[in-house]
Amino acid sequence: MTTFLLIIIYLAFISLGLPDSLLGAAWPVMQSDFGAPIETAGYLFMTIAGGTILSSLVSGKVLKRFGTGKVTFVSVLMTACALLGFYFAPSIIWLFLCAIPLGMGAGAVDSGLNDYVATHYKAHHMSWLHCFWGVGATLGPVIMAQYISNQNWGKGYLTISGLQFILVVILLFTLPLWNKVNSHITINKEPEEPKGISFKENAEKVRPLQMNGVKLALASFFFYCAVEATVGLWGSSFLVNVKGLTAATAAEWVSFYYAGITIGRLMTGFVTFKMSNQVLIRMGQIIALTGAILLVLPLPSFFSVAGFIVVGLGLAPIFPCMLHETPARFGEKHSQAIMGYQMAVAYTGSTFMPPLFGFIASHTTVALFPICTVIFVIAMVLSSEKLNRVLKKKLLINNKNKSSTAI
Repeated sequence: MTTFLLIIIYLAFISLGLPDSLLGAAWPVMQSDFGAPIETAGYLFMTIAGGTILSSLVSGKVLKRFGTGKVTFVSVLMTACALLGFYFAPSIIWLFLCAIPLGMGAGAVDSGLNDYVATHYKAHHMSWLHCFWGVGATLGPVIMAQYISNQNWGKGYLTISGLQFILVVILLFTLPLWNKVNSHITINKEPEEPKGISFKENAEKVRPLQMNGVKLALASFFFYCAVEATVGLWGSSFLVNVKGLTAATAAEWVSFYYAGITIGRLMTGFVTFKMSNQVLIRMGQIIALTGAILLVLPLPSFFSVAGFIVVGLGLAPIFPCMLHETPARFGEKHSQAIMGYQMAVAYTGSTFMPPLFGFIASHTTVALFPICTVIFVIAMVLSSEKLNRVLKKKLLINNKNKSSTAI
């Protein structure tokens, strides 16, 4: 029963990934059809992510009131309806209206499922969970590429909407399963002491944002999503306008980026048995930086697809490992609230940074895309490493205080 529920959660994350890569893949054709300026894609992306931020911030209260199962069902239903709206949209204004429920459908379910898996399952399940997000994100451009080659991007959205409605039906009939599993599940572990604050402090009324290292963790999530979203949204435009590829070929190449994330997370799930989350995060950041530098270098177009794949492989372990570290870093008592904050800040990075680059590109050139990617990766590395130092220092102080008390 618990395994079957995990399969349902994996399917939900496929549905979460499917829409995320569609706009970037289809935009070179959508822009022409609607006669819109290039930066409009950034504003649409901002609207989607804005809805996600709002739903992430209220996710804690919503999940406690209605439960993860019902929230997941309603969220996927909203996403399916919004994608159907993209298919019927007669103008850019309608795209913006549909973008709101598309974003809101993602936020609460994302926070809820991440916290559920981080609390109840081991690290490899978190990596595989986000691997299934990558499956959806990879399939999105592949499906869309089949339609935009015939200048019919709308049917791409219609197809993805149909897949979402199938999952809605599955979630509807499996709603009773959530209560059954929650009533039987037991966590066979003692409460872990968080790395950034003493267990005694954790028991007191400490606000999550005031806890040691939380703001640095939020910064890491911000810049991670800035990288992931910017590459996904503007990768096709960079390949079309700078490398001279066709829109269909560019969409397929960007799908390799998401494939890199997917395959990387599949492998990470096995590697977590041997390596800690902290080591995997650091390794992923180094690989992502290598891929971003590969995009910067003035090499033939073929090396661009290699750069996208390497960036994807590098990003693969970072997000799920950071999420899974949340209860260990800050304690299970605050993990759900902090998870909501992390998702909200992560989507803030998705909201503002890709449109910011779109604004810069519209006034300069989209050729700055690789340089922007490198800057975001470096910022992520710096905030993550500083967080590690803060938590390590606090842990040493806590251990020293425990020793003094024992004596």
